[in-house]
Amino acid sequence: MTDDVSPRTPSGWVRQLWNGVLFPAAADPHTAVRPLSLLLVLILPALLLYPCRSFHLLEPDEGRYAQIPKEMLESGSWVVPTLMGQPYLDKPPLMYWLTALSYRAFGVSEESARLVPAVCVHLTILMVYLLGRRSVGERAAFWAAALLMVAPGFLGVARFLLLDGLLTFCVTTSVLCGFEAVRTGTLKRGWWVAAAVFSGLGFLTKGPISEILLFPPLLAVAWLTRSTARIGWRDVLLFAGIVVGVNLPWYVAMGAKRPEFLGYFFWEHNVMRFVKPFDHLQPVWYYAPVLLVGFLPGVILGVPYVRSLLRGEPTTRTAAGGFWLLSGLWCVAFFSVSGSKLPTYILPAFPPLCLALGEFVARSRWDKLVATRGVIAGFAGLIALIHYVGLPWYAKERSPMGRPELVLKYLNDPHTHVVCYPRNIDSVAFYSGREDLEVIRTKDANRMIRESHLRPRTVILFTHDHSLSGFKEALRGAVNCTVRVTHEEDMRKKDGPKWVRELLGGGPWGLCDIAVVEPPTTSEPGRIRLVDQRE
Repeated sequence: MTDDVSPRTPSGWVRQLWNGVLFPAAADPHTAVRPLSLLLVLILPALLLYPCRSFHLLEPDEGRYAQIPKEMLESGSWVVPTLMGQPYLDKPPLMYWLTALSYRAFGVSEESARLVPAVCVHLTILMVYLLGRRSVGERAAFWAAALLMVAPGFLGVARFLLLDGLLTFCVTTSVLCGFEAVRTGTLKRGWWVAAAVFSGLGFLTKGPISEILLFPPLLAVAWLTRSTARIGWRDVLLFAGIVVGVNLPWYVAMGAKRPEFLGYFFWEHNVMRFVKPFDHLQPVWYYAPVLLVGFLPGVILGVPYVRSLLRGEPTTRTAAGGFWLLSGLWCVAFFSVSGSKLPTYILPAFPPLCLALGEFVARSRWDKLVATRGVIAGFAGLIALIHYVGLPWYAKERSPMGRPELVLKYLNDPHTHVVCYPRNIDSVAFYSGREDLEVIRTKDANRMIRESHLRPRTVILFTHDHSLSGFKEALRGAVNCTVRVTHEEDMRKKDGPKWVRELLGGGPWGLCDIAVVEPPTTSEPGRIRLVDQRE
């Protein structure tokens, strides 16, 4: 509670509002693990995550993050990540390392690749229950874990082969440990060290965002409540030293091999992407609809939660619940003011928001309502249906390799040069076993045409709707050009109900057309020999 008995300053009034009106309730003393709760938190997410991991890779991210560790494992180069043999400098390597280890243990497959994010999602739910109960009570932590495990925006998205599932686990565990270190008023070094370790692992996953999501809520709640432990400079230096110790070996090795990496990663992909984005530009309200759909059924419970805040109902909210609400809202606010936005960026907001709502459910009439359990069960069934049936069907329909017989016949000859134009299709490389696919951008189309004169055959995978027609126009306009398109394949789907095509899109995600380009001396005009997969 605040020391300001009769607030006389704006800061005093803010503290009085926070502690005396919004979050005045005493902490729940019942924190012991209940075996049935733990069993549900172990089994239900496992059923929703692990058996359904073998569907086609989705472009563009899953193909990329499956191919990079595959090349890492095959080349034995664990310092510099590569994509199609070229250095990939956009992100740190922790996710690649874990995926490569999964490949080594279980073989190279979509199932092995998605094991890492699935485990991270499951561990995040477990941490919310096991560590969250220390601050909000066991029952509240169980409801938080239940809400998290049925939130489609979390369980349905974080289990994809992306960096965000691993980052969310690292950030969530770091914040849970960090709050546990300070919440009693005396700094607990063991929890503080654990927070630093997981924060360092988050740094090794995606950069300094893990520290950005940890410290502002801790400092804010310290100012608001004046009851948490003081974080001194020695504690900050200890934390920073651990983060540096976790990251320094790889960053030094990477800087020695690729000196351009440090400036490119920290400046372009952290500072400039935030203040002057070069991709994924979205408005400030972008995450409102993302939360509205992705945070169900938590959004439904958010209505009575906000009503309880406005009415000042004192028994449903504690100081710990206030911290978790603050932590989740800070994550959403931070990414909302960033110019570069993707739906997955706010995944670290889901666990703390669930802890805030879980406390409200456990301390209100919602804890006893059959409807609350029915909604949780209903969403679990819906997610199971999507994971087991809907997603595999959708992935096959949208995958560039959903119809492998149409693609592999162009790639089976290792002597045929293959070009992705104007962007890469990494899942094609993953499934075909070819790591020599060249990526040519639109600005380099003339170079591709010139080089096609020097090869007996070039296969071009066109990744945009109008790329093939634009390429043909460039051929007609090129000076002294003698190469021609001798064969082309339209990958767009033309059968099935119209509503299905409109729902799925015009064809495979990232592969619109395939064309073969040859100089006139290599074959008769209009004819081409395709390599049969059975040869």
